[in-house]
Amino acid sequence: MSVRRHVMSVTVRDQPGALVRIAALFARRGYNIESLSVAQTHEAGVSRTTFVVTGEDAHVEQMQKQLQKLIDVIKVIDHSEGPYVDRELMLIKVAVRNPDDRVEMRQIAQDFRARIIDVARDALVFEVTGDEAKTDAFIEQMRTFGVLDLIRTGRVALPRTAPRAGATGSNGAGAAVGDDRTASRTRAA
Repeated sequence: MSVRRHVMSVTVRDQPGALVRIAALFARRGYNIESLSVAQTHEAGVSRTTFVVTGEDAHVEQMQKQLQKLIDVIKVIDHSEGPYVDRELMLIKVAVRNPDDRVEMRQIAQDFRARIIDVARDALVFEVTGDEAKTDAFIEQMRTFGVLDLIRTGRVALPRTAPRAGATGSNGAGAAVGDDRTASRTRAA
């Protein structure tokens, strides 16, 4: 059995307790949610929860089926089953000891396309958006200056857009549980 990280999205109706029921299902099965992000979608009354868990493929697939049975769940996608894009937002406060540090930090930020969102005499706060590898690399670059504080939003993900007819490439969709239309598109691609 293959143990790996799974990036999953659960689309739910906005109802009190929906997130608690999802988290409880993971807790009962002994899974730790490594990353969690929840927000409304483009549809009124519908939210999407994106989370990251590590587990055996067969166990995570079983979890997907159990999630689909929850009352307010509309759709479950394991993005790890197909091409997807993901991002997270990080705010990081870094100590500034001297003017040379400030110049070097600004250069590093420019290399990472990070934005400076707060400036003080003894610290800078950066906003970094990107995949997990990018945010981790930015943290490592800033450790030499002294990281004073940081917060990360958790990952959000969407399946990649399917290529147009006649184009070459991958199928463009994550594996969906409970959505026969997506499963049909995936098999037909």
